Amino acid sequence: MRMVEWPPLLSRRTALTFAGGALLAALPFPASAMLPAARAVPSRGFNLPLWFEREDGTAPATATLEKLRQSGFKTIRLPVNGDLVSTGGTATLNRIHEGIAELVGHGFAVLVDMHPSADLHAAFKSDPASAAKQVVQAWTALRPVIADLPASSVFPELLNEPPMEQAAWLALRQQLAETLRARCPDHTLVWGPARFQGIWELLDAPPLADDNQIAAIHYYAPMAFTHQCENWDASPLARIANLPFPATKDTPGVRDLVSRLRTAGDDEAASLVEDELSAPWTAARIASDFAGLARWSTEHDCPVMLNEFGVLNFCVDPESRTTWVRTVRKAAEASNVGWTYWELDQGFGIIKSRQSVDGFDSAMIAALLGGEGLP
Repeated sequence: MRMVEWPPLLSRRTALTFAGGALLAALPFPASAMLPAARAVPSRGFNLPLWFEREDGTAPATATLEKLRQSGFKTIRLPVNGDLVSTGGTATLNRIHEGIAELVGHGFAVLVDMHPSADLHAAFKSDPASAAKQVVQAWTALRPVIADLPASSVFPELLNEPPMEQAAWLALRQQLAETLRARCPDHTLVWGPARFQGIWELLDAPPLADDNQIAAIHYYAPMAFTHQCENWDASPLARIANLPFPATKDTPGVRDLVSRLRTAGDDEAASLVEDELSAPWTAARIASDFAGLARWSTEHDCPVMLNEFGVLNFCVDPESRTTWVRTVRKAAEASNVGWTYWELDQGFGIIKSRQSVDGFDSAMIAALLGGEGLP
């Protein structure tokens, strides 16, 4: 998922180097915590970006983590920048190790998500073989951290939104799985389909040849609704505002929006709204999408989770936002699909700041947790 309104994560790096150095100190976990992970799927979670994606990333306050856990959240998906991992050395690896250990200590399951930087995305376009090697190097550096953490609580995710064609990704996915398995035989591996990790892309992807895996997809449909007023590129989504949910092309608010866009000469944005609402976007449509996901899971005997979904909170009406989030969450749970919301405290967020216990969005948290109140 692209982020909003933040400075670049890292300066340009022309190459990744292997991070050598001393072994990380072992955590004081009891032996029972190191038993092989079951096939339970992490759920009831949120994404926590901008901590290990940059050298000066911001850690959440202990009190905030405690309140989130007490509210009913059980999982944190933690994006990690492979560039930083491979160039930061032992100090960076220790910092990641300590951060994940803290989250586990609060009772969270943690998905450690290898999240490509803009530089790595560019590398996949210009030199795919070199880019693939960089991801392998990043996991080679990071896997001792994962190996030292309990398999029942920590889940390595091979690569977020793999920026390549599916055939190339399947080959790299196997290589990454083997890289991790060399040091982490009991951890559940998480992977998603190329190239957007879309629910539709998984249907043509086979599972890993591994007995301990979870397939992970993202869901932001319809984009005209979930990304309206986005501000990080020149997409027509930036010019769409106040689109409701649920909606059809004949919903008065939709007709008014299309009319305003056409009057302003913005045929591109108007056509995007019309195309995305050519069929109704309702709870039934979303439930159908997740029912298809459940069929894939059953057919392949592979657990599935939804580890990104969300609505940008720039110009959407609050009721439509909570309705969509609740609808997607319920559809996932009805299909035995675990979930982590994108994300905690930025443009899609559910709290104002990871540094404060104030500013929790009670309506959004209720939509996610099924009406359970704050502590």
